Amino acid sequence: MTELDPVIHAAARLRITAALAALSPGTGVSFPRLQELLDMTAGNLSTHVRKLEEASYLMVEKTHRGRTPVTYLSLTKEGRRAFEDYTEALRSILGAS
Repeated sequence: MTELDPVIHAAARLRITAALAALSPGTGVSFPRLQELLDMTAGNLSTHVRKLEEASYLMVEKTHRGRTPVTYLSLTKEGRRAFEDYTEALRSILGAS
């Protein structure tokens, strides 16, 4: 049986990864926008972002827009590959072609 990546498999991390995978490679989204899209608390999102970042699946870029700090999140090449592998493993388990 095909193994599912435990880093991505947690429901919240799967939602985060899927949302970021929908963006063009190299494109990021601001932390508040992702929080709004996924209807997650800042603390919950932050916890799962950290796990994905520790696995090198997600890149966190902290910058400023004027004087206001802004955090952007994007999938790394490894993260995009892991998500593709995850979805392929899921299809295999479900018997989809």
